[in-house]
Amino acid sequence: MDIIDLHCDALLKLTTLEAAKFEDDERLQANRERLQLGRVKAQVFAIFINPKTPQNMQFLEAVRQIEAFHTHVLQTEGMVHITDWSQLDTLAPHEIGAILSLEGCGPIGEDLAKLAAILDAGVKLVGLTWNEENAVAHGAEQDASLGLKPFGKEVINLLNERDIIIDVSHLNEQSFWDVLPLAKHIIASHSNTRAICDHPRNLTDAQAKALVQHGGHIHVVYYPHFINDNATMDDLVVHVKHLANIVGIEHLGLGSDFDGIDVTVKGLAHAGEAQNLLEALREHFSVEEVHGIASNNFRRYVKNATVKS
Repeated sequence: MDIIDLHCDALLKLTTLEAAKFEDDERLQANRERLQLGRVKAQVFAIFINPKTPQNMQFLEAVRQIEAFHTHVLQTEGMVHITDWSQLDTLAPHEIGAILSLEGCGPIGEDLAKLAAILDAGVKLVGLTWNEENAVAHGAEQDASLGLKPFGKEVINLLNERDIIIDVSHLNEQSFWDVLPLAKHIIASHSNTRAICDHPRNLTDAQAKALVQHGGHIHVVYYPHFINDNATMDDLVVHVKHLANIVGIEHLGLGSDFDGIDVTVKGLAHAGEAQNLLEALREHFSVEEVHGIASNNFRRYVKNATVKS
């Protein structure tokens, strides 16, 4: 069954690896060949800038990754730029939808014009932070009591005006609670549950419930450090089962984090193995429920939330 994956970092590799080729480069966990093999029907490609990059260079690096999206990803046969969510339902059998996201607003500094320019490039999801503090909010590795900044409210207003989905996966706890009532469209693109794995990148039960109550979705991530020690496929399924129990399976999806992770779960080493997770989920959920996790829940989300282009 087809998959919609809300997070990968292939653009970072495409701009840093020598002679990288999106079609079949084995250094990419989410290359075109592997996406096709794993039946990934739509893939979100994150723009991610290392926070150690000097501030005056971060926007330029973001532009370089947008360029890589256009010159590497979209120039590969069968890849289609998703600029309107309705396109998810019109892809031909051989086509894969490609979606841009921004993982952390560090590159915009305190300049809304830079954010607008990035959105104009086709970005459909925006995470306000990575793990670090920036001018917008505090990230997952920061003091949990430090929250959204004044400029962050301006950023959220612009994202709401443009019907952009706000991604909370990398926010610290106070920033999460500050953003929740302000965001028009909200999601956790690649997070697991802290009840199973106590990591600041994971959501507490209270966060998960509140996120869904505000219309959001949670997409589980394949990174072993966010699953459990010596994580297996079954351990990842435990996260799905717990979240299904507390928020409902109809609010869950997938966000692999391929090309942003250096260790993997056995059987989930790259996008070509994505169907293995669905097979594991079938042992615990109905075919319809697994279809939901794979892609149908997110399709309904963008329709019900009337998320626009």
